[in-house]
Amino acid sequence: MNAQLVKVLEVIKLAEKLKVEMRHSWLSNGRQESVAEHTWRMSLMGILIEPYLPQKVDLLKMLKMIIIHDLVEAEAGDIPTFDTMNSAELKEQKVKNEAKAIENIRDMLGDDLGIELYDLWFEFETKETYEAKVANALDKLEVQIQHNEADISTWLEIEHQMTFMMDKHVAFDPVLQQFKGLIEVEGEKKLHKAGIDVENIKANLMK
Repeated sequence: MNAQLVKVLEVIKLAEKLKVEMRHSWLSNGRQESVAEHTWRMSLMGILIEPYLPQKVDLLKMLKMIIIHDLVEAEAGDIPTFDTMNSAELKEQKVKNEAKAIENIRDMLGDDLGIELYDLWFEFETKETYEAKVANALDKLEVQIQHNEADISTWLEIEHQMTFMMDKHVAFDPVLQQFKGLIEVEGEKKLHKAGIDVENIKANLMK
C-alpha cells in the first residue's frame, strides 16, 4: 500500500504545475488565469447544473472527467483552441502530446486507478457519452464566462467571434442551450459596450 501511495503523491505533485500553467484567459482583477482555476470552476458548474439536466447523469463520473481532463497540461502545456482552429499540424501535435501525457500518468500510477484515469480522459475526448458531452460543454462555457468577466482589452479579435460559436457544443441538450444563451447575451452586451460591431461579426459567421 505504501508503494502505491508514493505513486499517488507523485501524481499530486505533478498536478501542482496546473496552479502555475497559465491560460489565455484573464480574471476580473486583471490577473491571468491558471489551468487549475479553470478546472475548479468547471467542477462547480457541473455540481450546480446537474440537478437541472433533462437526462440522468453520473455526477461522480462527470466530476472525475472534468478534474482529469486538463491534468495532461501539467506535461503538455496549455494550447488555446484558437491556435489550433486553423492549423491541422498544431492540432495533431496537441493531440499527440496530450495522449502521451495521459499514458505517462497511467503508467506512473501503474494500477487500476491509472487505467481509470486513462479511460476517463479518452471518454472526455471522444464525447460519446452524455457525461462527456456535458463536461465538454461546460469546458467551453466556462471559458466564455471568464472572458465576459475580464476586461475587453484582453480579448483577441477571434474571441469576439467565438462568443457566438458555442452552439455546436450544447446542441445535444436543451438546458445547456438555455445556459449558453445567458452567457452569450452577456458577451454580446460586453462587445456592444466596447463599441464593437456585433452585427458584422454575426453576419461574417453566417457566410
